[in-house]
Amino acid sequence: MRIPARLQQQAGRYALVDGIPFRLPVGAEKSPALMAAFSIDYEQATRLMPGSDLHPLRLWNKGILVITVIDYRQTVIGKYVEFSVAIGCTLGRKPSPRLLPALLRNRYGTGQYVVDLPVSSEISVKGGKGIWGMPKHQANLNFIIGDRTVSSQYDLDGQLAIKIEIDRPQKLYGPITLGAASYAAFRGLLMKSDLYFRGKLAFRLRRKGSARLFIGDHPRVRQLKTLGISPDPLFIAFLPEASGMLSDHFEGWFLTYDQPPQHEMEGLDSVVGLGLSESWLPPPTASVEEAKQVAIKK
Repeated sequence: MRIPARLQQQAGRYALVDGIPFRLPVGAEKSPALMAAFSIDYEQATRLMPGSDLHPLRLWNKGILVITVIDYRQTVIGKYVEFSVAIGCTLGRKPSPRLLPALLRNRYGTGQYVVDLPVSSEISVKGGKGIWGMPKHQANLNFIIGDRTVSSQYDLDGQLAIKIEIDRPQKLYGPITLGAASYAAFRGLLMKSDLYFRGKLAFRLRRKGSARLFIGDHPRVRQLKTLGISPDPLFIAFLPEASGMLSDHFEGWFLTYDQPPQHEMEGLDSVVGLGLSESWLPPPTASVEEAKQVAIKK
């Protein structure tokens, strides 16, 4: 997927949004990232979709859960780790057919619905949620690159939320460009934004035991345990040093339902009082021993 020329032509321009100064394009450099995807129960994934126009991406009879963690090291708002928990999805009045949306992405609005998106810094929450509508919140995060593994842990309120660890693939391919459309629910709206990454990629497909996923009991992530997550990943990937670019163009629609909604969604009051701090919370310390280990190394 090519980065739109419009974004690249913004180089050298500036913006000021909600008190956050941006040097355009909004991007990152020298930022390692890990990814792991797992098959999940399609019907259970449907229950987590907001509104009536977003549907789980169907691979055969399964959905897909995608964990993406990026260690942003050089950005216009400082350093931070971003831990994305998302479900592959399509956009339309009806669920899309199997497999085709993975190939015809524009036709089916194929992307990912971001269920949770903890980040290290307050300024990242203010921008990511207030501008793009992503479900960002500040949490205890790390990103650890070892000779044999790459891992990240996400704690919240002193409890383990999620830990992901992958066996580090060694052979690099590329450089390649990856693009993803991300959807999120905020203020009663369905928000869509696009992110592009470029770098050398190491990956493995369907390798048993090549990822270990731990999910804790914190209420914010408890719903993930209903998804019937496969014990082995569909794929794992590692980008040791990537550059990223976030589109300044985003879209929003009213979320609609068959019946009047009974609960108000998180809104602007959750970001109005936020500042521009780039400080991190302490690194995560919660033990994974009592957490549900979804993926078990064979």
